Amino acid sequence: MNIDDCPRLAALGWDAGWSAAFEAACSSLRHRDTDQPSPARIIAEHRERYEVADADGDRSAVLSGRFRHEATTREELPSVGDWVVISSGGDGAGVLRAVLPRRSAFVRKAAGDATAAQVVAANVDVALIATALPADLNLRRLERYLALAWESGATPVVLLTKSDLADDVGAAVASAAVAAPGVDVVAVSVVTGQGVDQLRHHLQPGRTAVLLGSSGVGKSTLVNALLGGERQRTAAVGDDGRGRHTTTHRELLVLGNGSLLIDTPGMRELQLWTADDGLGSTFADVEALATHCRFRDCQHAGEPGCAVLDAVARGEVLAERLDHWHRLRRELAYLERKQDDRAAAEARAQLRSLMRGVRTHIRNKYGGA
Repeated sequence: MNIDDCPRLAALGWDAGWSAAFEAACSSLRHRDTDQPSPARIIAEHRERYEVADADGDRSAVLSGRFRHEATTREELPSVGDWVVISSGGDGAGVLRAVLPRRSAFVRKAAGDATAAQVVAANVDVALIATALPADLNLRRLERYLALAWESGATPVVLLTKSDLADDVGAAVASAAVAAPGVDVVAVSVVTGQGVDQLRHHLQPGRTAVLLGSSGVGKSTLVNALLGGERQRTAAVGDDGRGRHTTTHRELLVLGNGSLLIDTPGMRELQLWTADDGLGSTFADVEALATHCRFRDCQHAGEPGCAVLDAVARGEVLAERLDHWHRLRRELAYLERKQDDRAAAEARAQLRSLMRGVRTHIRNKYGGA
């Protein structure tokens, strides 16, 4: 079978670029115990097992022992949206041998104290950031999502869900637009149908979107509307106007128009990982003003001739927005130091392990205590 002419793979987003990447990956695997490798896309992740879609259908798959052993970070493991090389296992399940190089990835710091990255979704073209009206619109949290979305390589779109519950939708859209310069802001209501057609404009055949947001903002209800059925579990809205968390895992879905959508569970925390470029795009207004500061290295923290602070004084930039820009920059700097410390600790551990091996080899060869 010619994989480049396979309609099922094409429906999952396969193209000539992925075909070339697959051939390159297979070349590096040929000296290993891999027979009849084929491409597949990760459509769901369940702890130790994955669900993949390939030319023949959907099936379960596990990591090969070599892949698991050679992966040094969590970021190297497959995530929903990844294209992978698989072969057939003894029980009929697929065996994941390699991940094809990602074109984009929405990456956050893993929850908790560990300094590690978590890939939320891979190979996405559009990042749909959902926040519910009227009470869930938090501009500072929105800026955090936008920074990671821009950094991922995807195009962000802000969705103001449950717009039928808001008294002044226009004001909410205008407020979100201030926090998201250059980003399309769409007010959506599954109840009234408002904004659904505008949302569909961002969901094009063969392109992949990821739906992100906190718990209870109506992501599953929106997915059901796009699918045209009750595919995702939903829960009733509480007395506070918020929905209840129902999605438990990330899953790639094929919509009726041929576009692909990765649904994700609600995020209780969203810490940055690497987002220098994403921060610049999110705060494009601040970055543009900074070019007019008197000093090239102006930190916008009280220096004379600071164009950014002048804009704040004139009311052109919200003081809260500049404060958050400072906070996110400090967070990234702190995380970078943590990453450097972790890398140094890992290097020391590898050196100790190497020296233990050398000492053992010397004892075995030459004897001695």
